[in-house]
Amino acid sequence: MSLTPYRETLALPKITSVLVVATLARIPIAAAAVVLTLHVVEGLHLTYGAAGLVGAASTIGGSFGAPVMGRLIDRWGLRPILVLTTVAEVVYWLVAQALPYWALLPVAAVGGFLALPAFSVARQAIAALTPESHRLPAFALDSMTTELSFMAGPALGVLIVTTAGSRFAMIMLAVGILLAGVGLWLLDPPVRAAHEAPVSGQRVPRRSWLKPRFVAILAVTMAATLVLSGTDVAVVAVLRETGQTEWAGLVLSLWALFSLIGGFLYGMVRRGVPMLLLFAPMAVLTIPVGLGGDHWALLAVLLIPAGSLCAPTITASTDAISRLIPAGARGEAMGLHNSALTVGVACGAPLAGLAIDHWGPAWGFVAVGAVGVLVALLVLPTELRHRRDTPTPPSTDLTAPSAAAPAEPSGVVRPASSSADAGKPSVAVSAGSSSADAGKPSVAGSTVSATADAAEPSVADSAPR
Repeated sequence: MSLTPYRETLALPKITSVLVVATLARIPIAAAAVVLTLHVVEGLHLTYGAAGLVGAASTIGGSFGAPVMGRLIDRWGLRPILVLTTVAEVVYWLVAQALPYWALLPVAAVGGFLALPAFSVARQAIAALTPESHRLPAFALDSMTTELSFMAGPALGVLIVTTAGSRFAMIMLAVGILLAGVGLWLLDPPVRAAHEAPVSGQRVPRRSWLKPRFVAILAVTMAATLVLSGTDVAVVAVLRETGQTEWAGLVLSLWALFSLIGGFLYGMVRRGVPMLLLFAPMAVLTIPVGLGGDHWALLAVLLIPAGSLCAPTITASTDAISRLIPAGARGEAMGLHNSALTVGVACGAPLAGLAIDHWGPAWGFVAVGAVGVLVALLVLPTELRHRRDTPTPPSTDLTAPSAAAPAEPSGVVRPASSSADAGKPSVAVSAGSSSADAGKPSVAGSTVSATADAAEPSVADSAPR
C-alpha cells in the first residue's frame, strides 16, 4: 500500500479546506446529544428516561429534516440553506436552555429538523470536487475526520457542562454552530462538479433514483450504525458487571482507534470489495465480543476485527451513493443516507439495552450483531440480482481518461496503476460499521464498466473510499 492516493487527493483544489472546515463544524454537532442529555438530568433534575425522550425527539426531527434540507440544496444551492439552518439552530440552542421540559420536548424536534447539514454538505462537496479515481481516499479522509469530531465533541461538551453548567454549554453550542455555519458559508464548497448540470431549481423525479438498490444501501447503512451504537452500550454493560467500569473509556477509545486505522488503510486500496462482504463479517464478528468480558484487555482485542471495519463501511456507503445518484438529487440522497445513519444509532442502544436487561450484558453484542446479519441476508437477493443483470464490461483501453471525470489538478502525479484505474470499473468496498457520515454502501459486489457507471453507478460496486 502507498500514501500516494492520499497525497493526490489532498492536492485537489479545495479538498483540504473542505475537510478542515467540516471537521471543525461537526464538533459542536457531535457534542449536542450529550449536552442535551446532561441538561435534562442535571439542569432540569429529571431522569435519564426523560432525557432519552428529548434525544429521540431531536433524532426524529433530524431524520426527517436531513433529506428535506438536502432537497432544498439540490434546488436552490448551498448558501441559502446554510443561512436558514444556521440561524434556526442558533436560535434553538439559545431558547432551549431556558425552556421547561414540557416545552423542550417539541422544540427539540424542530431544532433537529432544522439542523445545520454539515455532514451531508461535506460529502456532497467531496463528490463534486473529486474525480471517481480519488473518491475512495477522499471519503476515507472524511470518515476519519468525522471519527475525530465525535471523539472531541462529546468530551468537550461534558467538560463544559461539568465546569460551567449545562445552560452555559448550550449557549456555547449556539456559538459553535454559528461559527460552523459562517465557516461553511464563506468556504461555499461546490455541490456540483464542473461537468455536472448547475443548480437550476428543477426537481429530479425520485422515481429515477429511489430504487431497490438505493434502499438496500440505506438498509445496510442503518444496520451498520445500529451495530455500532449497540456495541457502545454493551461494552459499558459488560465491564460494569465485572467491576471494570474504569476501563470503559479506554476500551471505547481503542475501538475508535481500530476504526480510524481501518479507514486509513481502506483509503489506500485502489480497488474495493462489495460492501456486503465487509458489513456481514462485521456483524458476525460482533456477536462473540461479549466472551471477553472477564478482562478489559481481552474485550478490546475481540473488538479489533469488527472495529476496523467501521470507518471503511461508512466510507463505502458514501462513495456508493455519490456514484449511484444523479447530481441533481445528490443532496436529498445524502440527506437520506444521513438519516439512515441517525436512525441506526437511535435504534442500536435501546435494542442492546433490552437484550442486556433480559439475558445479560454479553447478549447486547449478540442482539445487534444478529440484526446486522439478518439485514445482510435480506438485501442479499437484491445484490445477487444486480450481479446477474450486470453485463460483463467490454475490453477497452483502460488508459484512456473518462470523459465524465473532471480534470485533475496540474502537478498531481498519478502512478501507472492510477491511470488505468481512471477507466476501470470502480468497485465499492464497504467495511465495518456505518456511516456516516457518508456515501454509497456497496450492498453486494459486482463489477460495472466505466461506461455503465457514468449512466447508473452500481450500488454494490462503488469504488472504495
